[in-house]
Amino acid sequence: MSIVIHHNPGCGTSRNVLEIIRAFAGEPVVIEYLQTGWTREQLLGLFAAAGLTPRAALRVSKSPAKELGLTDPAVSDDIILDAMLEHPVLVNRPIVCTPKGVALCRPSEAIFALLDVASGATFTKEDGEVITAP
Repeated sequence: MSIVIHHNPGCGTSRNVLEIIRAFAGEPVVIEYLQTGWTREQLLGLFAAAGLTPRAALRVSKSPAKELGLTDPAVSDDIILDAMLEHPVLVNRPIVCTPKGVALCRPSEAIFALLDVASGATFTKEDGEVITAP
């Protein structure tokens, strides 16, 4: 199985995760979901594999979530999912699939749990912060 990253090149966390994957595991399959969009089955499968609900995967900052009324606790997961299909930016990123599992990799250090990286290995993020694999 290849590594797949659902990526937004405009997101620093997503860019860092992509570069960590490249540094420690090679070139992944990159899906720029803002261009391709999502399907209901795809999102439900990713969320189930990652142990997420649509609400847990909802991107609130820098998205129209609040304006669409999606941050109200009374809004159902089905309504949030429908909105994610219409507005792909509502899905928090990056979501990464590897043979070790699927996860929303925020913060970017979360990717280490999905890769075979030696404990203590370091990576310098684009802002200069050095992170260390646990």
